[in-house]
Amino acid sequence: MSTEEVEENMIKEGPRWTISARCATYEEANQKRQDLKKEDGSLQIKIHWQGGAHNRYFAVKSRVDPEIQAMVAEMEKKSRKKGRTRG
Repeated sequence: MSTEEVEENMIKEGPRWTISARCATYEEANQKRQDLKKEDGSLQIKIHWQGGAHNRYFAVKSRVDPEIQAMVAEMEKKSRKKGRTRG
């Protein structure tokens, strides 16, 4: 593989996942996930089973959709350019 091929195949990391809730049961975590989805439809939400051997729980994790975040950043960049004054 050439370095160009490797650069093309690199995975682009998105925003970090944050833990929105920790729940003892999957049903409770699923309810929290549904509530978060109703509040903000632009979030990506997942339920993850984690914790130590004696302290297991379901974590509800969320993050802003990377595509939406990229669009917002681009719009902000354009608005900053328009707001500049020539002097």
